[in-house]
Amino acid sequence: MLVRSASAALGRLLDEIGPVDCVGVEERVAKYTTRSIKKGSKRWGLQLAVTMIDLTTLEGKDTPGKVASLCRKAIQPHDDQSIPSVAAVCVYPSMARHARKHLGTSTIKVASVATAFPSGQAPLKTRLAEVRAAVADGADEIDMVINRGAFLAGEFARVQDEIAAVVEACGASALKVILEVSELETFDNIRAASFLAMEVIRAGDFIKTSTGKTSLNATLGNNQVMLEAIRDFYLDTNIAIGMKPAGGIRTAKQALHFLVAVKETLGDAWLTNKRYRFGASSLLNDLLRQIEKEKTGAYQAPYYFSEAAESY
Repeated sequence: MLVRSASAALGRLLDEIGPVDCVGVEERVAKYTTRSIKKGSKRWGLQLAVTMIDLTTLEGKDTPGKVASLCRKAIQPHDDQSIPSVAAVCVYPSMARHARKHLGTSTIKVASVATAFPSGQAPLKTRLAEVRAAVADGADEIDMVINRGAFLAGEFARVQDEIAAVVEACGASALKVILEVSELETFDNIRAASFLAMEVIRAGDFIKTSTGKTSLNATLGNNQVMLEAIRDFYLDTNIAIGMKPAGGIRTAKQALHFLVAVKETLGDAWLTNKRYRFGASSLLNDLLRQIEKEKTGAYQAPYYFSEAAESY
């Protein structure tokens, strides 16, 4: 009975927003990997990708010292002064105040995961308290996880009510709503969850693929489904929502494929860290390596670049 009820709720929502053409999505994203990106455009894309990174450490062994080191790398990723800073440093709520201290007056945002990340399995009161604590400690952005159990049970109003409560708890801080796409399982579910979130968040907030803590994270396919949801929502409402793929993006080549997807689906207005982010830390060093290669014609050894947190 519950399964039929959830299926009926999803069916009604898809009647409103339209289902996903799965074959069409896979065919389209396959073409992104064939695009030829010439030298000047490649250098520009690599630098742009650096500015979109949320440099992240989310480990039980995180310390203030580790966060301080991460902040230094975020501000100056490499000795080359032409390399831009990243978009944000993302940490657990208990580390937000340390990130705020070490980022100082830089333009880099302090982002903090919250709402019982990554499971979301805590009472709403507890999740909201965590958000408020992170904001009070200096978080400019909050990355929350949706209640996947409620979504899969067809309790869409509950999902939206909880997101709306987090929006209120964020105050002026931006919100990124994590769908955890691997647990939603289908493209139709991902599209439906994207719309549910976008209907209650604000312009300048984000939807995000993953926590980075499951077996399947960001792919060109689930990224595309969410980009198209953002496009369709924008065309209907004129509200611009940001996008953050997270987990599994480790190479500069992958990052460029994702940027091609953004340009061809949403256009140049989304080619900015105000509307697109990468939740990936190990990606940064490969971007730096590729930028150096474009300048000198030679690859540097990986140890030439200082280490970043690679837990995400």
